Amino acid sequence: MRVSVIGAGSWGTAFAAVLRDRGHEVTLACRDPAQAAAIAATGRNPRYLSHLDLEGIAATTVDGAPVAEANLVVVAVTSAAFGSTVAALPGRCPILSLTKGLDPATGNRLSMLVRNRPVAVLSGPTIAEEVSRGLPAAVVVAGEDHALAVQIQLAINSAVFRVYVNHDVVGVELCAAAKNVIGLAAGGADGLELGDNAKAALVARGLAEMGRLAEAAGASPETFAGLAGMGDLIVTCWSKAGRNRRAGELIARGATPDEAVAEIGTVVEGLATAPVLRDLSRRLGVEMPITEGVCAVLEGVPLTDLMGSLMQRDPTFE
Repeated sequence: MRVSVIGAGSWGTAFAAVLRDRGHEVTLACRDPAQAAAIAATGRNPRYLSHLDLEGIAATTVDGAPVAEANLVVVAVTSAAFGSTVAALPGRCPILSLTKGLDPATGNRLSMLVRNRPVAVLSGPTIAEEVSRGLPAAVVVAGEDHALAVQIQLAINSAVFRVYVNHDVVGVELCAAAKNVIGLAAGGADGLELGDNAKAALVARGLAEMGRLAEAAGASPETFAGLAGMGDLIVTCWSKAGRNRRAGELIARGATPDEAVAEIGTVVEGLATAPVLRDLSRRLGVEMPITEGVCAVLEGVPLTDLMGSLMQRDPTFE
């Protein structure tokens, strides 16, 4: 296939290499012309995953990407930029979204922002650094167009990158958004040095929150026990490379959210997603105390106060 990957961050760069290794004709589109020029000249991304050899992958700006001639457009931009990015794409070829979040402006799932063309979403435990080094990973592709999901599965599945098809696009997208918020809380537990028992309990209760949201939104609870849910949640909450976990850790140790982002050096999706997810849960009448607590901390409540309030909630059944 001819594939244009829009977004040359860590995940977009790693996924472009996945596509290249499966024999596809790949163009990696960068927002910054200087970044595109550097990749074209050196075969390396100077900003992200600079160890990864990008030989055989064309690099250009977003405006210069051959989107109209592509068989598939992969979108790997931030949730805040997703809507404007897909709205500006020419042609009618299918879109595969790699972005994990909700639209900050509307609260909608990101696939809902795609108009007049098929769309699928890819999610699961995918630390870009590991994928870029050829370590094994497994993901799901979901979409209302089953034939498209299967086509993408067959196009990218390999011995080191296993792809499952999931029919539950609502659940997959909500998992992708919610796990980042729980990842912030897990990082907070690390920053306060509360131990693995506390962190495991927090993650388990976070998964329960995600499941309640799934049911209320019409998604399948089984999705939240799979790769897009439990799988991605585990890696987000434990990986040292996880941006959301790291941001939560830094905030617990006294950094402001802006200072945490500056130290990490890239977008932390959970920070933007948390209030949007909280508002969605309130609209649906779903209790999500960890998500509410993360928002409270981002608004200035001390994290130690949050942990105390969560532990002192009324005893109940699991």
